[in-house]
Amino acid sequence: MATVNLSNQSLSYGNLLSRAWPIILANAAGPILGLVDTAVIGNLGATQDLGAIALGALVFSFVYWSFGFLRMGTTGFIAQAFGAGDEAEVRAILGRALLLATALGLVLILLKWPLSLAAFTLLDASDSVEVTAKSYFALRIWGAPATLAMFALMGVLVGLGRSRQLLIVQLFLNGLNILLDIVFAGVLGWGVEGIALGTVIAEYCAVLVAAYCVFNVLRMNMEPDSLFWDWSKILDKSSLSKTFTANADIMIRTMLLVFAFAWFANQGAKFGDVALAANHLLLQLVAFSAFFLDAYAFVVEALVGQAIGAKNRQLFDLAVRRTTLLALISAVLLAGFIYFFGAMAIAALTDLVEVREAARRLLPLAALYVLAGFAAFQLDGVFIGASFTRQMRNAGVISLAVYLLAWWLLIDAYAVVGLWWAFIIYVIARAAALALFYPALAASVKPAKSI
Repeated sequence: MATVNLSNQSLSYGNLLSRAWPIILANAAGPILGLVDTAVIGNLGATQDLGAIALGALVFSFVYWSFGFLRMGTTGFIAQAFGAGDEAEVRAILGRALLLATALGLVLILLKWPLSLAAFTLLDASDSVEVTAKSYFALRIWGAPATLAMFALMGVLVGLGRSRQLLIVQLFLNGLNILLDIVFAGVLGWGVEGIALGTVIAEYCAVLVAAYCVFNVLRMNMEPDSLFWDWSKILDKSSLSKTFTANADIMIRTMLLVFAFAWFANQGAKFGDVALAANHLLLQLVAFSAFFLDAYAFVVEALVGQAIGAKNRQLFDLAVRRTTLLALISAVLLAGFIYFFGAMAIAALTDLVEVREAARRLLPLAALYVLAGFAAFQLDGVFIGASFTRQMRNAGVISLAVYLLAWWLLIDAYAVVGLWWAFIIYVIARAAALALFYPALAASVKPAKSI
């Protein structure tokens, strides 16, 4: 891989949008797969089968979200090495990430019994649903090494700015998974076990496709007769220490984020089934908005890392400014969509009158959350690209403390509305806490060079 030519790199708004749209589509592919799984089992299986899929998917969402650091940590290091033109280090980072991902995946398989016990002890379900969900878990856990390796490979593609390859891999994964679901669960009648087996096979096939894309990109400009991997660089103690430290910071920050969302869901449930269902519907609209806002965060991760690697302050400033403007415009449009058309979306999602009315009353707050949240998404991207992970961890602690304080002050007087206001304050606090550390991050980038 040749040194990235930042002096000729286009940062026009059109170029940034062309980087973002494949990520938006890739983000949307996962929920589409969930809908297909639900449709296949919902039409061909029993009620407990549908409940088991929902329960099993929830368990794996929580487990795998906890390992999101494999994607985020890899992206920052890759982008910085790429910006510096250090092709050997880019390949070494890939090697370290794949080693860590594979090792963690094997550990998850080895711990499948205690993980299953803990998960299904914490989650409340009927005996028939739990038995079927455990069968789903026991099969799908075998895909853990492939899933975690995919996180690492996605981190490389994001760090290199290869969003189209990322989309190709995601479409292949989900397309194959959908096909296998239909064949195994539908045609062959294997039910929930067929869904799990199809997912595992698709994960291993997709990780091979992703590896092929990544290795092709990295081989293109290798020096003749050079080794793809220098194991002395991969196993360098200082680099390994940086990798473990960064990943640990991001993992802590992610767990704090998971706790905050779980707290919101749990507190909402205390106000009854109608409030719980209404909050769930509104969170689907928020999640839809995240497809777009996450895309700009991914783009800025790569550009910030490359700017830092190239010691180019002008590129850094321009990348942050322009991606943030695009994210702000998108957040305004998304919030407007939720405010003006959210009632139509809610009506399409449920015919329960009480739930519809409860969700409609809270629509302005959901729209405000999306509008206020874009800054947190963008700053997350900047800090990931810069590998300022300790600051991300500290900001996570600060913002969670603010969130819990706001909840304590508002919940008794304002009930569900107070819960939503605390949630809005939380997402603003996430951005504000990161903003405290932003001047130090920006100062770490060398003065501008011409671009």
